[in-house]
Amino acid sequence: MKIIIIGAGPGGYETAAEAASRGIETVLIHEGPLGGTCLNEGCIPTKALCAMDAPDQERKEAVITQLRAGIAQLMRNKLITLVEGRAKLVSPRSVEAAGQIYEADAIIIATGSVSASLPIPGAGLAIDSAAMLNLKDVPRRLCVIGGGVIGLEFASIYRKFGSEVTVLEFCPGILPRFDTDLAKRLKAALVKRGITIETSARVTAISEGKVLWSKGEQEFETEADCILMAVGRRPNLASLNLDDLGISYTPRGITVDENMQTSVPGIYAVGDITGGMMLAHVASAQGRRALNHICGIPDGIDFSVVPAAVFTVPEAACAGKTEEECEGMETTVGKANYRANGKAVASGEADGICKVIADKASGRILGVHILGAHASDLIHEAAVLIAMKATVQQAGDIIHAHPTLSEVLLSAIRSC
Repeated sequence: MKIIIIGAGPGGYETAAEAASRGIETVLIHEGPLGGTCLNEGCIPTKALCAMDAPDQERKEAVITQLRAGIAQLMRNKLITLVEGRAKLVSPRSVEAAGQIYEADAIIIATGSVSASLPIPGAGLAIDSAAMLNLKDVPRRLCVIGGGVIGLEFASIYRKFGSEVTVLEFCPGILPRFDTDLAKRLKAALVKRGITIETSARVTAISEGKVLWSKGEQEFETEADCILMAVGRRPNLASLNLDDLGISYTPRGITVDENMQTSVPGIYAVGDITGGMMLAHVASAQGRRALNHICGIPDGIDFSVVPAAVFTVPEAACAGKTEEECEGMETTVGKANYRANGKAVASGEADGICKVIADKASGRILGVHILGAHASDLIHEAAVLIAMKATVQQAGDIIHAHPTLSEVLLSAIRSC
């Protein structure tokens, strides 16, 4: 068997490595450096900045280089052929790249996404998240357009660096896909740190050093030395030749079924290109699902339980259902504060809360939402409990080491 993978982000290179481990010959076509957006312009460099007290481009690039070398080593496999260049679908079984035609039994598209922008006057005066990562100097005044994950992480980072930060979010609250209660608490925590956050703010134009926006009938101007456009991302559909092959897609992404197969049998799409949850770990899991389907192997990957995290200060993380998604269901909610946790108090990280949502009748855990230090790590125990359909009674009987932050989750479970 032979497959072609287009794109070398997590959905691409991890699938290539897994395919090779199964003895499948793989052609991995990539445009740009290995690792895709996540490693080179996204998840990893932003986490490097989170660990700094001031921008350190040398340190950031060292992190990227080290991890990119690791991927390159992983790809040094006799079953993997790396091809650098832009890919174009020629038929349901062939792809053109770097002046050659490659044929395979199946094709996986994993070309990711690109930064979106607002169709407003002066939009070109704003920079995107990739350019933001390369700033050498800290702007005195930073205006962030967008109160989603990307916008809030940069707002938190540059507030720590010393910038005066204003966030303008179109929706009534920040993090529209997160639990409303958690999002409100995070907003309050960020405001307490000195970040100005304006919600229900409609940005109408950008001029040199100014962002024009309105709220209701009132109009405002926010002065800024740097303007970040962080209004989401859109699927990277460029040059794939989808129309000629009859592959169904919308502006939101390529249409796929539960096995990540497109409308053309034998062609699959995974990750941001499908327009779903634009998360690196989702892309990796979708790649595994597609590969399993190609190989005729069933799996138990549960895409209804996807942990997500925002690396602000404090961190926020979630898994499973929000209270809004549980509307109409009989549920019980348990909460526990970090300030009652010995490890949190001893570490000076006592600001935070954990919330557990469970079915009232069965006790089954439906969702967990954490705001506080190391939330991005703590959430995975919760994800396992939700995926395994554990009840609060079962989870509450699990012994946790003391003193640890994981006891916050245990306390919230026991309070349901």
